[in-house]
Amino acid sequence: MLSRRGFLGSASALALAGPALAAARAAPDERVRAAPLPLHAVRLGPSPYRTAVEANGRVLLALEPDRLLHNFHASAGLPPKGDVYGGWEARGIAGHSLGHYLTACALQYAQTGDPAFRERLAYTVAELARCQAAHGDGYIGGTTVERDGAVVDGKIIFEEVRRGDIRTGGFDVNGGWVPLYTWHKVHAGLIDAIRLGDVEPAHPVLLGMADYLGTILEGLSDEQMQQLLVAEYGGLNDSYAETYALTGDPRWLRIAERIRDRRVLDPLTAQRNILPGLHANTQIPKLIGLARLYELTGDPAHAQAARFFRDTVVNHHSYVIGGNSDREHFGPPDILSPYITDRTCEACNSYNMLKLTRHLWSWAPDAALFDFYERVHLNHILGHQHPETGMYNYFMPLSSGSRRTWSTLEDSFWCCFGSGMESHAKHGDSIYWQGDDTLFVNLFIPSEARWAERGLKVALETRYPDVEDVHLVVAEAPDAPLAIALRLPGWAEAPALLLNGSPAAFDRRSGYAVLTRRWSPGDRLTLHLPMALRTEATPDDPRIVAFVNGPVVLAADLGPADTPTFEGLPPAIVADTPTSAARATGEAHRFALPGVRPEGLSLLPFHRQHDRRSAVYFPVFTAAQWAEEEAGFVAAERARAALAARTVDVLHLGEMQPERDHGFRANHADLLSWQGRAGRQAWWGVGNYMEFDLAVRPGPMVLQALYWGEEVDKHFVISIDGQPIATERRASAPVRAFVAATYPLPEALTRGKERVTVRFETKGSDAPVYEVRMLEAAAAADA
Repeated sequence: MLSRRGFLGSASALALAGPALAAARAAPDERVRAAPLPLHAVRLGPSPYRTAVEANGRVLLALEPDRLLHNFHASAGLPPKGDVYGGWEARGIAGHSLGHYLTACALQYAQTGDPAFRERLAYTVAELARCQAAHGDGYIGGTTVERDGAVVDGKIIFEEVRRGDIRTGGFDVNGGWVPLYTWHKVHAGLIDAIRLGDVEPAHPVLLGMADYLGTILEGLSDEQMQQLLVAEYGGLNDSYAETYALTGDPRWLRIAERIRDRRVLDPLTAQRNILPGLHANTQIPKLIGLARLYELTGDPAHAQAARFFRDTVVNHHSYVIGGNSDREHFGPPDILSPYITDRTCEACNSYNMLKLTRHLWSWAPDAALFDFYERVHLNHILGHQHPETGMYNYFMPLSSGSRRTWSTLEDSFWCCFGSGMESHAKHGDSIYWQGDDTLFVNLFIPSEARWAERGLKVALETRYPDVEDVHLVVAEAPDAPLAIALRLPGWAEAPALLLNGSPAAFDRRSGYAVLTRRWSPGDRLTLHLPMALRTEATPDDPRIVAFVNGPVVLAADLGPADTPTFEGLPPAIVADTPTSAARATGEAHRFALPGVRPEGLSLLPFHRQHDRRSAVYFPVFTAAQWAEEEAGFVAAERARAALAARTVDVLHLGEMQPERDHGFRANHADLLSWQGRAGRQAWWGVGNYMEFDLAVRPGPMVLQALYWGEEVDKHFVISIDGQPIATERRASAPVRAFVAATYPLPEALTRGKERVTVRFETKGSDAPVYEVRMLEAAAAADA
């Protein structure tokens, strides 16, 4: 560890050596064949994307840096200047929002040029420098942990890890909620403050922070490192790789290479899909880090893992809007129909999949990669922010009748709030890309861009995707030939290109229309992209379909979101060919559905249904099938709705946020996954336990637990508030399916209570459990 005096001296020297340090940064690597035009070189024109950036700016300026800094000041022994925010900021993960805020302000400044965002950035960095100086060893952090009933500074965890004391249940380190994940957010935010915000005082803060954790990681054995990396660590390998790229210091590259979760990354490098049951957003940043390491080192194994992972997620684990995961976890490959719920498509996953896609495209430009990018960016990310309030949602629910849940400025601060601040600060960052002699146009968003090195300035004029024509106008041009490459989306069967109003011959390369010529100011390219309605079925059930028109995913409008519940049946389509049941109405992307049950529903763009209940996926029946199956379909949907209405509380074990929400605690209980579901397993033996709190209501209650049917011959006890209610032997015959067991509760155990503590404790075996649900007794009878 650096002494306080040594650290402060180093920091001062680094602060004075800004230009020299900049000169030492690692040079761009030849493996990157194309790079985006700098965000500061792109300005958005009027469009929903600019509206999103403007709304995002209002959110960033409404947030108070001193409140986000509360725990950082307290940790450093400095008087806090603002009250702590609520939600996640009032819990052990506090501080991650500040890291996202740094990046978001840097992006917003680069995207808009508004100095207010750089001022926020500079102020926050200066306060972090004060906190770091007070610690004297490079540490800055806002995490906390509970010890002996008291909430204490999370720095204690890092010092325990330094000593080799490492304990994790998967989403914690020594009882602290993902401290390495939070560390990564601040580390990455400081890098962006330097690169995008031009806040040079962030350099010494960044290097002091990197050194503090670096000395800890360098002191761990390989076994200890792997034990630590069981816990979610965000893109920590990426931030150390970027620190190397920024400084050229090989120490940071060595650390980045060591931050490798072998149990996940080694199989992916070997091109084995081990994703089912894993927490999705824990994994994606690891592969972003490997992608960056490939660019910096040339190790082909890193690229192989990144490509295999992206292709596996996109082709085998993603929904029609391009997002992935149900309740934050990957399900079985190519099985989506059972997992169309109100907890699909965590926004952070899509935010990170877009980052990973950008890396892969830069190595080998291919329009198909940006077909996926556009699908996610338009249908998920644009719909993830409310255009009026600027607030964000966590999941993008796809089940029929679901609605979006919006954050607040005071008490949310979920991970998806943090990534949302970033996503909507940079809608111009992937439109234009520069190769050696080619300007690639990958997204069709109204904007202007300047390629300063080539003397080219262009403007995109369009109302795409509400129209089929995109116009690219040359405003300034170099006195030399230059290629312009326009993406030809894979869904457009007969795209056409005009130059100054006349048909233009072009080369077709990797999904692009490429024209090379000496351009003149005023030249106008018009790309015509005819859109046609199509359906996309779930891979496991061809009778469950979604509708897509051009790049736009459509959904049925089922009414306003402010109704307390959705009590109708999910819409079904009765038609021999689903697209024949849809009829265009003359309004962009609006279709009537004459074959739908119930009648009178229309299809509209899903991403715009911010305040509506909607249906994205539809079961399809022929007339004969509907006559035969209608009664069973209606009965099954009503039974499912009745069970949901009578469910008092439910905990999906092995999932981070549900466990946090239910106060999960254990002495020895591993994470597990099977058949695409996460779970928990109390260790084999006697006295190992896991417990959590569930809500109850007045009246008879029934506890329901979900087990895998082949995990039999067990022996454990289930108790409520310390009172045993069942000794479970799991002595039934093995069954290859999930099975539910119900346990009626004596009413005296729940009378007068709002919550009870449920405990599973081993009596000679292990205890694997996947879900625990508290039901009204009537619900169990109906089920």
